[in-house]
Amino acid sequence: MPTLSKRPPKPPAKRRAASPPKPVAKPQRFLRFYHSEDLRIKTLALLTALEQAPDPTKHRVALAELIVELSGVGMDCYFMQPIKLAKPGFFVEQTASLGISGGMRVIGSVIRNIIGRMDKAQLLSISGSIRKFMC
Repeated sequence: MPTLSKRPPKPPAKRRAASPPKPVAKPQRFLRFYHSEDLRIKTLALLTALEQAPDPTKHRVALAELIVELSGVGMDCYFMQPIKLAKPGFFVEQTASLGISGGMRVIGSVIRNIIGRMDKAQLLSISGSIRKFMC
């Protein structure tokens, strides 16, 4: 009688690793600053005018000025107001104020230059980004 050859036992079936769970979109964190009701109205009016204009490029200058103004309000809110609350003294407050105003002049020039060269799609993109920051 022929002997049966022993086959090696089958290795246990490998378990398939479950696909990793898809990450749940977490809301992005952000910082906002408060601005006056007048500036809010001005901002919304300009964004609406730009978005509805047949030629949004006609609003380049106004948009650049608005961005400069919003940047100044943001710098005041995020930097100057905390400095004043800390009461570091007159000299430090004046130094900070002069530094920020000089920096804002440079930033304003850059903003005007960049916005002044944007086309319709780019201006609409900027407008949409500003809207995202507003409540």
